[in-house]
Amino acid sequence: MADHMVICSGRSSRQVSSISEKLVDRLKQEFGVLSKVEGKETGDWVLIDTGDVIVHVFRPEVREFYQLEKMWQTPGQPASADG
Repeated sequence: MADHMVICSGRSSRQVSSISEKLVDRLKQEFGVLSKVEGKETGDWVLIDTGDVIVHVFRPEVREFYQLEKMWQTPGQPASADG
């Protein structure tokens, strides 16, 4: 388990891959954090595991399909307008 989870989107598979690659590089260079990465080859959904933080980078269609934000939604609470 992680202490925090970040969910974000890129507009295309290429942008999702680029966002994840840049994040992994900066985490390594600036903080010395080695991350485990899954899904970068397809670029639909990239998971970056830094240990304390899990980052999900989605294409919008894939993010909408899985709706991870609903995991923290209070029962009966309406979904937010952006996700």
